[in-house]
This record gives sequence, structure tokens and C-alpha cells, in this order.
Amino acid sequence: MLLQITPAIDTMVSLPETGMALAQTQEKIPILELAMKGGWIMIPILVLLFVSIYVFVERLIVINKASRNENGLVDSVRDYVLGNRLDSAKTLCHNTNTPTARIMEKGIDRIGKPVENIKSAMEDAGNLEVARLEKNIGWLSTTAGAAPMIGFLGTVTGMVRVFFDMASRGSNIEVDTLAHGMYQAMVTTVAGLLVGIIAYICYNFIVARIGRATHVFERRSSEFMDLLNEPVK
Repeated sequence: MLLQITPAIDTMVSLPETGMALAQTQEKIPILELAMKGGWIMIPILVLLFVSIYVFVERLIVINKASRNENGLVDSVRDYVLGNRLDSAKTLCHNTNTPTARIMEKGIDRIGKPVENIKSAMEDAGNLEVARLEKNIGWLSTTAGAAPMIGFLGTVTGMVRVFFDMASRGSNIEVDTLAHGMYQAMVTTVAGLLVGIIAYICYNFIVARIGRATHVFERRSSEFMDLLNEPVK
């Protein structure tokens, strides 16, 4: 009876050790190696990822510059306009490379014309500045939709590879042979979904920031129109 208990105890002791060994093996799976198992489908997915990151960072920098506080510029333009020094106001705006300055320059060029013409010119300038802020963000929306679809394409091609190997080798098929197709099917799906989710979040974040910048442009334009109704010094 003691001889039967001893192997059982040894088995119970070895089970946790086996579980720990399996856990350590699972934790050491390299991400790069998994990505390589996705095959050529991973190339367009990675390209879309890098392009999306570049567009996001570049647009974020541009939008932050466009949305910065320019109270000093507005105050200087107000003083020049109220002092009837339109040339100085126009020169200041021309030398300041910001969307607000370009919008106000359009308004200054049309001072003396009907108010509707001034307002229309500034609105057109504001729309042009918004279009500049939206440059290349189409890549983010494209990646959000295309990356998952490319991942699903990898899933289909991976499964086709699995069934082709099963049909060609019959009963001699090995697990290692099937693993290549299954890796491609699963890895490309995960990669496509991750890249699509990242691009979707980045796109909506950039759109929200552009919306805030648009409100800044509208507020500056409204302040300039109110300035024209103030008495000249």
C-alpha cells in the first residue's frame, strides 16, 4: 500500500512542475516569430500600420500648431485696425505662418467692402485651412477598413493551405504541416484587427481635434467681424 502511495505523491508533485514549465514555454513565444508565420499577407498590414502612425503623428503636430493660443496676434491686429494702420496689420498677418493669421489677412484685404464680402472671404479661407488640416487623414480611415479585410484574406488563404495539405498528403498528414496554415490564418486575422482598431481610434481622435481647431477659426473670424464694428481711433 505504501508503494502505491509514493508514486501517486510523486505524480502530484510533478504536475505543478509540468504546469509551470508549460506556462514558461507559453510566455516565451516571440511576437516577431509569430508575425513571420503570417506570411506575405503581413507585409501590407505592416505597411498600413507604419503609414497610419506617420500620418497620425504628423497631423497631430500640425493641428496642435494651428490650435495654439494667438491672443497676442489678435490683440496686435486689433490695435492696428483700430488705429487705421491696415498695412501694418496685413504685414503682421502675412509674416505669421498660422491659419488664424491667414484667415485674418483675407479679412483685412477686404476692409472697405460690404460686410458680407468680408465674411464670405474669411469663411472661404477658413474652409481652406480646414482642408489643409485634413490632408492625408484618409489613410487612417482606409487602414481602419482595409487592414481587417486583408487579415481576413490571410485567414482564407491559410485555411486553403491547410485543406490543400490535408488533401495532398491524405492519412500521412502531420500536425506540423497543418500548423503553418493555421498560423497564417490566425496571425493575419489578429494583426489586421489590431491595425484596424489602432487606425480607427487615431482617425476619430484626429477628426475631433480638427473639429476643435475649426471652432477656434470660427471664433477668431467672429472676433474680427466684431472688430470692424468698433469705432476707429
